[in-house]
Amino acid sequence: MRVHVVSDVHGAAEALARAGDGADALVCLGDLVLFLDYADHSRGIFPDLFGVENADRMVELRTARRFDEARDLDRELWNGLDRRVTIETAVRKQYAELFAAFPTPTYATYGNVDIPALWAEYAAPGTTVLDGATTEIGGRTFGFVGGGLRTAMRTPYEIDEDDYAAKVAALGPVDVLCSHIPPAVPELCYDTTARRFERGSQALLAAVRELQPKYALFGHVHQPLWARTRIGRTECVNVGHFNHTRTPWVLEW
Repeated sequence: MRVHVVSDVHGAAEALARAGDGADALVCLGDLVLFLDYADHSRGIFPDLFGVENADRMVELRTARRFDEARDLDRELWNGLDRRVTIETAVRKQYAELFAAFPTPTYATYGNVDIPALWAEYAAPGTTVLDGATTEIGGRTFGFVGGGLRTAMRTPYEIDEDDYAAKVAALGPVDVLCSHIPPAVPELCYDTTARRFERGSQALLAAVRELQPKYALFGHVHQPLWARTRIGRTECVNVGHFNHTRTPWVLEW
């Protein structure tokens, strides 16, 4: 059995269409939407609306963790625009292209920048969306937990720790634990380029320690200090920033 795993697609529809080549199934761990590409500030919804110069400034402020100033700039730029309608229109355009690129079968969960309410409109019959739920792939049980925890970035699908923990608990024992964010291991959560810790989940870490799945797979941290580590019998793996690598992580058994 061969499963390809991607995360942090961020608009890379052309590469996504090839991500399942040679695999029996594709697993996607979320963040389909590209709002602002921190490596190329000309790409994404934000620069399309407000230009590259403003995108440069926004990245500078967020990278420096000057979030109050970033929010001030955000309010200034959005003044007079209907934020919800404008963003939803742009996201729908991306989702139409991205969901059409998914091979059959695909098993997917949400990232923190995704808008879960829209997924049902775009997921074809060959795409199974899971969040706080399990499925069997090739005789192994895969559990999926979508979204992220609350941060100063205020991305669309951030939830409270208790709600997130309830989704983890609902899975029970699994062979492969799939999530968008990593377990709360500092070295897995630190982004060496952004020079900050992303939020990891204590509930995921507790589940790994207690249930010892064979794998814990995740993304979210684009340039992690550690891309993988072992906790007991569990191999914890950041499957990579697909928007950058254009290459899926491969799981075989």
